[in-house]
Amino acid sequence: MVVTIKNKGTLVTGLNVGATNVRRYFPKQVDAIELQLDHLQIECGLNSDFWQGDGEIHDPRLCAWLELKGSSALRGRTPVLLAMVPAGKNSFRLQPIPVGARTRTRHSPATAA
Repeated sequence: MVVTIKNKGTLVTGLNVGATNVRRYFPKQVDAIELQLDHLQIECGLNSDFWQGDGEIHDPRLCAWLELKGSSALRGRTPVLLAMVPAGKNSFRLQPIPVGARTRTRHSPATAA
């Protein structure tokens, strides 16, 4: 699934999964997921807003990693697209989508939310 970095100006506040992806990929009984960020694996809790149409994941470790991956794009206001690939039960691998591959995405996750 394609997801984006959620930010306020240059401050990263989370990961925007989008409401459509929430309904499609996240069973409601799940209260946390594992994210594989390069060599780091973290567990992120899913708060009630995640299920109420927010579709955002907030975690300080995730935000630090997202800032590192998207810092140059945030300065240029270019949306940073990431692939969130299933990697087991309630586990996903998060990786940047190469710029050349971005034209193949059919819609922006922000419009799916």
